[in-house]
Amino acid sequence: MNPGGDNRRDRGTPAALSSAELIVPDWPAPPGVQAIVTTRRGGASVGGFASLNLGLRAGDDPLAVAENRRRLETCLPAPPRWLHQVHGNAVVPAHTVDNPPQADAAYTDRANVVCSVMIADCMPVLLCTDDGESVAAAHCGWRGLASGVIERTLGAMGGDPRRVLAWLGPAIGPGAFEVGADVRDAFIAVDQADASAFAASATVHDKWYADLFELGRRRLARAGVARVHGGGLCTVSDPQRFFSYRRDRTTGRMAALIWRTG
Repeated sequence: MNPGGDNRRDRGTPAALSSAELIVPDWPAPPGVQAIVTTRRGGASVGGFASLNLGLRAGDDPLAVAENRRRLETCLPAPPRWLHQVHGNAVVPAHTVDNPPQADAAYTDRANVVCSVMIADCMPVLLCTDDGESVAAAHCGWRGLASGVIERTLGAMGGDPRRVLAWLGPAIGPGAFEVGADVRDAFIAVDQADASAFAASATVHDKWYADLFELGRRRLARAGVARVHGGGLCTVSDPQRFFSYRRDRTTGRMAALIWRTG
């Protein structure tokens, strides 16, 4: 597999990732927009980080992470512009990133600049304009969603949100994401209708199961984005394919990446 086309940096190197080890979003993005999401397969890490851990701050062997990132780069036109994610709403232009800044989303209108976010239960949201001129990636846990990371990312991209397409990547599913009333309150304080994305626990008082996919769709819709795809892949329930912090605590990180080719 070579989503980067003829721009791939590293041809013929050993241990490149295969299509079976990656997720390619199924969405009607314009031809110049490319995107992939890694799984936990295809890497050099061992133990709880087996095997394609891309996170340097997860406690894994740095040499293994470096090898994993090298394998990822065989699928890309350039190294990803990594972020130091803090569950906030800061958005940066990916084409200005050298050292990872504290941010949870990145956008660009430059060719072959790879926007990236790392995930291990939080939902990645990939965005592009329908002409392929601008792309973005946002890291959306509940804190980021509640504080407006999607809205800020759309604002940074500029233009009319009605011209934006979105894809929701793997995340903790609604059957696994038990939260307290404070999480529910943070959303319904903004829109009472967001209560529909929470189901009360049948066994624990004042606990709720949150649907990140539905909350993301609702945020996108209110911002003007009607074309939303993806959603539904649960990281917690598929340990063979996905890392999950909620499930394992000691675990690796996957990545969601998007770029434009021309």
